[in-house]
Amino acid sequence: MNDIRNQFAERIGGARFGTGTEVYKFEKIKQAKREALRRNSGKVLIDLGVGEPDAMADDGVLRELMIESRKPENRFYADNGIPEFRQVAAAYMHEVFGVAGLDPETEINHVIGTKSALAMLPQVLINPGDVSIVTSPGYPVLGTQTRYLGGEIAELPLLEENGFLPDLQTLSEETLKRAKLLYLNYPNNPTGAVAGIDFFEEVIRFAKDHELIVVHDAAYAALVFDGNKPLSFLSVPGAKEVGVELHSLSKSFNMTGWRIGFIAGNARLISAFAAVKNNYDSGQFIPIQKAAAYALAHPEITIETAEKYSRRHEQLSSILRESGLDAVKPKGSFFLYVKAPAGVESGPTFEDAEAFSHYLIQEHSISTVPWDDAGSYVRFSVTFEADGPEGEQIVLDEIRNRLQSCQFFF
Repeated sequence: MNDIRNQFAERIGGARFGTGTEVYKFEKIKQAKREALRRNSGKVLIDLGVGEPDAMADDGVLRELMIESRKPENRFYADNGIPEFRQVAAAYMHEVFGVAGLDPETEINHVIGTKSALAMLPQVLINPGDVSIVTSPGYPVLGTQTRYLGGEIAELPLLEENGFLPDLQTLSEETLKRAKLLYLNYPNNPTGAVAGIDFFEEVIRFAKDHELIVVHDAAYAALVFDGNKPLSFLSVPGAKEVGVELHSLSKSFNMTGWRIGFIAGNARLISAFAAVKNNYDSGQFIPIQKAAAYALAHPEITIETAEKYSRRHEQLSSILRESGLDAVKPKGSFFLYVKAPAGVESGPTFEDAEAFSHYLIQEHSISTVPWDDAGSYVRFSVTFEADGPEGEQIVLDEIRNRLQSCQFFF
């Protein structure tokens, strides 16, 4: 019998698909979790690696979904979205980010989660041989899809000495001649870094000089604290001329599994995106769009969530510093990005972040995500499950207890 893998596309490895020994990072983490639970069966695993909110969606959002789900007129295909959602999204951008004048009909489109939007955008822009510029470490979807289409990737490292902002001037002229797309994400996953207006102004000038399309993934844009105000790329003059911005309700409104968000910005890009999207999906369930519209009309939900993450960040970063780690509370997102130590006094040494992360889960039943892409760092998430501030304190005290015998060094 012929091996069916002989028919597989080369973009996924062709006949080699499934034969490699390399294990995807997040699968390694899952395996390590299972091993830690087996070895420490009496010890609760503290998962600081989860990249999704621990809370349910707001009661008002749930109520809206229930009401709208019972209406027969909402059972049909949504295609490129309902006007109500786009209108509320435009109002949300004005109220929260100060972006005035977005046209709901031509400059906004709903998406079934920003992951799917990032997968579709290269279909709009990338031909074989074109280049997408992406940050490293970063979310891989847009880069993967670029390669699927015969394009290439140019990586911009996010370095601590640059405040985890990319240095655009390091790109070669040869790369820039073929580059079409620049992907950014602030507040950033995994570093938690926040970009300012000055940086976005530089990006806009750079994009105009080199005829680049900017895709700003703003999944965490409203989750900021300590006096920082939510900032949209689109609020900076000239942004709509060069790009689009993606907003997600997953993180800001605790609606991860609902798969709803929107893309906003340049009208021609939005039109091209909608044409591609028409060939990929038939729109998100209308009641979900209506529930999402309710959420966007209540940005106080996000403010409360950001306050919770800020409180948790404050304590977790303090606990990690007590153990010798250089943990600095971020200005946004729910991620705390910490440089991996060289070892623990009177204990093992670590050759990279993966080794450090493995130590934490095997010896202390604390799960994290390692990043060795641009230096060795470990990402801690403050989305651990806890029942209110008292429950948070129990989890944080347990983390302190587990690490109190450790003194890490660099």
